[in-house]
Amino acid sequence: MVNARQILDLTAFAGAPGVAAEWRISDRPVDYLEAVAAMESRAAEIAAGTAGDLVWLLEHPPVYTSGTSGKAQDLLEARFPLFATGRGGQVTYHGPGQRVAYVMLDLKRRRPDVRAYVAALEEWIIRTLAAFNVRGERREDRVGVWVKRPDKGVGFEDKIAAIGVRLKRWVSFHGIALNVEPDLSHFSAIVPCGVVDPRYGVTSLVDLGLPVTMMAVDIALRQAFEEIFGATQARLPETTV
Repeated sequence: MVNARQILDLTAFAGAPGVAAEWRISDRPVDYLEAVAAMESRAAEIAAGTAGDLVWLLEHPPVYTSGTSGKAQDLLEARFPLFATGRGGQVTYHGPGQRVAYVMLDLKRRRPDVRAYVAALEEWIIRTLAAFNVRGERREDRVGVWVKRPDKGVGFEDKIAAIGVRLKRWVSFHGIALNVEPDLSHFSAIVPCGVVDPRYGVTSLVDLGLPVTMMAVDIALRQAFEEIFGATQARLPETTV
């Protein structure tokens, strides 16, 4: 069955010619609430026309977050703090070894289409994974990016990247989380993204046998981002927005 998000036109998200999104990488773990406050501030500035688009790459200390569709019963064990957040989606884990990319883009200027934007984020992840010879795939009934796991059994798949977005005045924030080398056992304390089917688990690049560095992932992320969303201008390293 063809996934409807696969046939969306993703070519219209590039910024205006000569205008590059700022590309930042934090060199230390960033507290979750600190990151949310910084995102909200920057999104407001973008909407007001006083700041440009920003892609912010970081890692968080261990934390669980619950999106607008989150359910209390999806937290099975309170190992780490749980924060309710305004992004879409359900409960997920963030922590060291996971590359979080918060994406603050003026979609009114680029393309005011939420469905196509989510598909573009999926495509960004899929192209990033392809740089490491990993085939990431979309699923019609499950947002995020998945990899088939025939080694686990027929029909088994693992989620390697999550997506959760929020828009204010057509400016996006929150974004994606790609598992590079997190402690996957921390996902066992939640029902990740509300998926209860035992055939569907969680994986990472290292879990798939690819001991890649975060720097290599960042390079692949930037290249794939520019293919879809247009030019970026780097500021490295950064600890705050």
